[in-house]
Amino acid sequence: MMETARPLVLGIDFGTSNSACALIDAHGALQVIPLDGVKAEMPTALFFASETHTVLYGAEAMQAYLNGTEGRLLRSLKSLMGSRLMDEYTAVGDKSIRFFDIVVLFFKELKRRCEAHVGQALTHAMLGRPVHFVDDDPERDQLAQETLGRAALEAGFTHIAYQLEPIAAALDYEQRVAKETTALVVDIGGGTSDFTVIRLNPERSTVGDRTTDILATTGVHIGGTDFDRLLDLATVMPYLGYKHVGTGGRIVPSSVFFDLSTWHLIHQAYTRKSMHFAKELWTDYTDQALHRRLMDALEEQHGHRMLASVEAAKIACSISGDSAVVELDFLDRSLAPTVDAANMEVALHASLAQVVQCAQDCVAAAGLSAVDAVYLTGGSSALRPLIAALRQAMPLATLVEGNRFGGVAAGLAWAGAVHPY
Repeated sequence: MMETARPLVLGIDFGTSNSACALIDAHGALQVIPLDGVKAEMPTALFFASETHTVLYGAEAMQAYLNGTEGRLLRSLKSLMGSRLMDEYTAVGDKSIRFFDIVVLFFKELKRRCEAHVGQALTHAMLGRPVHFVDDDPERDQLAQETLGRAALEAGFTHIAYQLEPIAAALDYEQRVAKETTALVVDIGGGTSDFTVIRLNPERSTVGDRTTDILATTGVHIGGTDFDRLLDLATVMPYLGYKHVGTGGRIVPSSVFFDLSTWHLIHQAYTRKSMHFAKELWTDYTDQALHRRLMDALEEQHGHRMLASVEAAKIACSISGDSAVVELDFLDRSLAPTVDAANMEVALHASLAQVVQCAQDCVAAAGLSAVDAVYLTGGSSALRPLIAALRQAMPLATLVEGNRFGGVAAGLAWAGAVHPY
């Protein structure tokens, strides 16, 4: 009897900020799919163009928005997983669409691009998930996983399985270790920071069930989009009135600034109710130039553009170590706030302390005082203050910077290749 060929399994890292996909081909070789041109990572973004009634995805979606094309940009949809918002409708042009159905559209596009690359239909998927979609709420966390799976099934996959994202990253790292290594995997994504202490051994890389090698997992709901929000509040929002001490010594109410600084809440700042609230804030300002700038940002719907500029400056500073200007010419040419190591450290200190503590808790939960290696992956793992804090917290470990955007997807592909579907 001929042995049935094993189906290709697509590893899908559906991220808050970026997504990536990979598979192990029929020859046993890893293929990280170039989702956006030649890039493996694809911004988890959709743009609904009003004039053409078309949907754009990834970098094309972001560029259309930044070019001023009329329409609606949606990002950070993963942040809604496990919340009631996922089944709510949002206005897109002249119609309303469920947030869940928007996620399905994105999954369909991922599937389409991957199938076009490999030249065949893909029916099996290994879905990455954070250690905690939702902190301290197992019921909502389970709902989030079910929602993720339901979106993949509605997109056309027929067989799905799940793997924790930090464990997937560990399986990718294992392909490069020469001997047994106890590693702390640090996966800093857009919405969560996840950790795994795991025993890695090249001789066990084809074993399907690695339960006995996983010593501990922890996670915290802090990630790159939180860092963007904190930096936006620290560097840009004060020019719109955030923390402005106005009439009677009162501080201007802050809700509008938090909405404008949070990727998946920006659209809320443009509702009629929010706009009316912001307009009435003029009585709280002693500096009316700040209020006019706030209203310009709202009326021109510059929220995503401002936050994208902050994100770009964060990335540039993290890569080069030099200060980077937050480009705000579209709002006010006189503004040139910067992101540098010093203000990044101040703005992110409390959040980074929580992330590092969660990493240390993972090592302690494994019953260890130290690990051999700390393996960094995820889009926000290059953040310099984070790397410095981890080095200080774990001085005996070798720090390894992995594939920031494709590592989890690659690990999911390895996991899928040995999973019994």
